[in-house]
Amino acid sequence: MSHPLRRRLLDILRVDGPSTASVLAGKTGQAVGNISHHLKVLAASELVAEVPELARDRRERWWRRSPDVLSRSASDFPDDPVAAAAESLVLERQTTLVRQWFAERDGYPEPWRRAAFTTDHWAMLSAAELAELEDKIFDLLASLADREIPDDGQERRLVFLTARAVPGRP
Repeated sequence: MSHPLRRRLLDILRVDGPSTASVLAGKTGQAVGNISHHLKVLAASELVAEVPELARDRRERWWRRSPDVLSRSASDFPDDPVAAAAESLVLERQTTLVRQWFAERDGYPEPWRRAAFTTDHWAMLSAAELAELEDKIFDLLASLADREIPDDGQERRLVFLTARAVPGRP
């Protein structure tokens, strides 16, 4: 997860479903060999898996993202400088996606510009309350990401959802 391309590959597989290295290379602008290398690294960590039933022949390899959604806590890797660096890269990716929205938002219709939001709050919480908040937010985001999309004629676009809650001071 410490490599930004691996995170992007996981995002693409999550959004678009199973894919081949060739298709992923086209979507990322990377060489097929580079994509294959990163898919093998992700597979060794069980973050992606091959989907042989989609292959048309023995040379074609399809990959899917493992079903678990990635979520992490600082307590998952205490005192691990590599994990801290990886978390920093994740924050950078999230920030990049939000900055991309700000750069492109004038090209979106008015209802989409009004609907996008950013918010922040301060609250006095115990560690247990913070953990409960994490569970509630995770459940809400997962319910939106994993739901069956209704056929109601509404325009839907891919929306990046993220949340963070960390102790801090104003």
